[in-house]
Parts: sequence; C-alpha cells; structure tokens
Amino acid sequence: MSKKVLHVYPKFPDTYWSFQHALGLWGRRSAFPPLGLLTVAAMLPGGWEHRLVDLNVQPLTDADIDWADLVFTSAMIVQQDSLRSILARSKARGKRAVVGGPYVSTSANLVEADHLFIGEAETTLPDFLRDLENGTPKRIYQADEKPDLTSAPTPLFHLADFRHYLAMPVQFSRGCPFRCEFCDIIEIYGRVPRTKTNEQMLAELDALLAAGWRGLVFIVDDNFIGNKRNVKSLLPHLADWSERHGRPFSFLTEASLNLADDNELLAMMKRAGFRRVFLGIETPVEQSLKEAQKGQNTRRDMLEGVRKIQSYGMEVMAGFIVGFDSDPPDIFQRQIDFIRASAIPQAMVGLLTALPDTQLSRRLEREGRMLLGSSGNNTDGSLNFIPRMDASVLVDGYKRILRNIYSPAEFYERSLACLARVEQERAEPPADGWFKTLLHVGRILLTLGIRDRERGRFWKFLGKALFNFPSKIPQALILAGLGYHFRIMTEELLGAESGERLAPIVSNEATRAA
Repeated sequence: MSKKVLHVYPKFPDTYWSFQHALGLWGRRSAFPPLGLLTVAAMLPGGWEHRLVDLNVQPLTDADIDWADLVFTSAMIVQQDSLRSILARSKARGKRAVVGGPYVSTSANLVEADHLFIGEAETTLPDFLRDLENGTPKRIYQADEKPDLTSAPTPLFHLADFRHYLAMPVQFSRGCPFRCEFCDIIEIYGRVPRTKTNEQMLAELDALLAAGWRGLVFIVDDNFIGNKRNVKSLLPHLADWSERHGRPFSFLTEASLNLADDNELLAMMKRAGFRRVFLGIETPVEQSLKEAQKGQNTRRDMLEGVRKIQSYGMEVMAGFIVGFDSDPPDIFQRQIDFIRASAIPQAMVGLLTALPDTQLSRRLEREGRMLLGSSGNNTDGSLNFIPRMDASVLVDGYKRILRNIYSPAEFYERSLACLARVEQERAEPPADGWFKTLLHVGRILLTLGIRDRERGRFWKFLGKALFNFPSKIPQALILAGLGYHFRIMTEELLGAESGERLAPIVSNEATRAA
C-alpha cells in the first residue's frame, strides 16, 4: 500500500559550523541538504510519495504533518532539541515517527519516537517495511553489520530546493582506517572503509546535473582517502566525466593529512576539480597527538604537509582542538602560531569534547572525569569532562585563540597568504548565473564594505587581493564573507560589546612547527 512520507530535517543551532552569517551574503539559507534523508527516500518503495522539509531553510507546518502517513527524521547530536520538537509535534497530530542517524545511533533512546534505527539502515529498513506491511513493526531496529555500499541507490536529490543551498552532498565511502580516541566516526561506521562503485558515483553526478545543479559538490566522506586504492580508481573517471560535461562542478571533501604524502593522488584530485579539503590537524603538540592516537599526524612536518596540498590548488580548511591531557601551558600561543603559519583561513578550533560511545568517553568514565553528555557543539566554550589543565585557564585560553584568529587583521592576512599559495588553473564554476552572482557581490560589498564597522580592513584586504591576485577576487570575496561569520560568532561567544574589536596577539617567539 502506498504511503506518504514527510522527511523532516532538524534545525542546526547557530554555531561556527552553521556559516549562518555568511550564507545570507550569497542568497543561501543552508550549506547543503540532508543527504541521509534523501538516500533513505530512495530506499523506500517506488510508489510512495515524498516531501522534504528542511527546518534550516523553511518552517514545518501542521499541514505538512497532516499530509503524511509517516514522518522520517534524522539528526546529529547538536540537532537534538529541534529533533525532539519535531517528534512532539508529530505525536500530537497522531503521526508515526521514524528516527535514525548519528544521534540515536550513539546516545539516545527517544521515548517520543515510534521507531528507532540504530546504525546504518540499509540492512534494517527492508525488515521495517516488511513488518509495517504485516502490521507488526518493532520499535527498535539495530544494524548488526556494516552494509555493502555497492547496492546503495542514487539519492532523490530533486526533493531538495537547490535555490537554498550552497553545495550538494554525495558520498563515496563510509569508515576510516585510523583510531583517533575522540572520534565517533569509527564507532558508527567502522575502521574498514567501504566504497561505492565508480558507476554509482557518476550516476549520482548525472542526477545532480540533470536536476539543474551547478557549482560546489561536497563529497561528505569523513576520510575520502581512507581507501586509497578505490579512490585512485575513481578519480580518473571523475576527471573524464567533468571534462566531458564542461566542468559543471568543483569538489570539496575531508581527508587525513597523509594526503600530502601521495603526489599521484594529489595530482589526480587536482585534475578532477577538487578545490577545498578539510583536514583534522588537531594540535601542533606531538605528545597530544600520541595521546589522541592520531599517529598519522606524528613524525612529520605538518606545516609542510599543508603547503604541499595547497600547492596542488586546494584550499586547506582544518580542525584544531585544545584540552588534551598532554597540552602544555603554552598550547594556546602554539595553536595561534601554527594557524598563522599555515595560511588556513577556515581554522575551526574547538575544545576537546567526549562524544558518547567513543574511546575517549569510555576512558574518562573509567577515570571518573565525565561530567555531562555532549551538546554536539565543541565551539561554545563549555566542557563535558574534567580536564587536566585548570578548567578556567583552558576555557580562557580557548577564547584567546578565537579572539586572535578571527580578528579581521589576522583573518585577512591568512586569507591573502592562502590566495598566494593556492594556484588554480581555471575559474570555479558559478552556482548561479551572472545576474544573481552580481547581486551576491553587491550584497557582500554593501554589508562588509559599507555597513560593517570593520569596513576599512575589508577594503584594504580587497585592494591587496585585487592588486596581487586579480583573477582570485571571487575566492577573496568568499573568504571575506566567511571571516565575517566567524567574527560575529566569536563576538557572541565572548560577549563582546558592539564597539569592541577583536585584536590579534603577536607572539614574541618564532612560529613553531609540529
């Protein structure tokens, strides 16, 4: 029997990761649509009807809920409050709610949900559909194995309204071969990376192209190069596809720093159109890396690795963490110095957080140091465990890092250094036509160049970029918009008054490497 399924994606709170203050400059409401729900929709019977309501781009109405027979939703930990609101509203209107995703897989037994999917749904969703047809659906479906991705369907991308998003997501692999203590990815998806076939990936790009998408595509793998053999098999086909279709997409992904060790892989990614890569650098302190079991970042010059990747035309974004037991007293200045030397504009610094069901949370439980469950936001200045360093010193030092790296002077200097290092052979494909692009540029100039109190620094940055890198002005404007978001978030975190300026801190010591 045909069903009407309402796929509802919870709202993200406003954090450094939401990019909320920058998205509006480009006429967007969210970074990308919920790939998990779009994929689940493709796994449901062909005759069923679907609607997507992403609360990050539109409200959920009672009429939406009343239309549905089933409400499907999925969430990360940071979305838990919005998720519970969705479930409460669905229950109030008598609708059956089905919940999956990372939050329920690691930490939540939601009493409000009718059906919970723990783990990856490829092996359990067929059981649910059979039970539903027989009138005997269970409350909990738990995956006992990691599914083969070679039978995964092409997500129903057309359910998303492309106008509202900055990028479109696709997935090539799940799992990561490393064993970082603080990471929940290896707990959810395992340490043996599983991949789709080359044909599957190209079919998904075909679907995006046919649906009208142009611009940035985010390959959402937590470590794209976890299975290097299969990645090297994919990339020539990806490059050929791009060339045949006039290069309609550029690519962003996440990877480990050992990417810098493989010249062949870097060259293949460059040819395929990768423009950005997010790295988990975490800390320049080797003892802290060893503590975190992040051996792939040790015994190397991490700054040189970043430079190597940048030299292949990829802007490096990176995650950094303070709060490890092995962090020395000068960790805050060392992080500032490393970020400055790395020319990474998007340096996402967070306090160490013990996510549920990780090696770290289990160790801290044994040591009697756990305090709270995780909010899923490691950038709000809060701690959910007892650190070795005095907690007030740690939090104050963390805020000092943010005050420095997101000050306009510091951010713009890193952005200019990034533009100098990242050489790209061709312009990035625009997501919009020329008219809309000009509107976005006008909005950026109006907001950052006229209304913002830091407009003087913006014009100075733009002037230097125009003089030194005239072909890179689009990227310079993107970076300026991101810097605006980071500064607003930092001011909110620090409780800065409207007239207070974030100021860089200049170290008297030489910049340190790893």
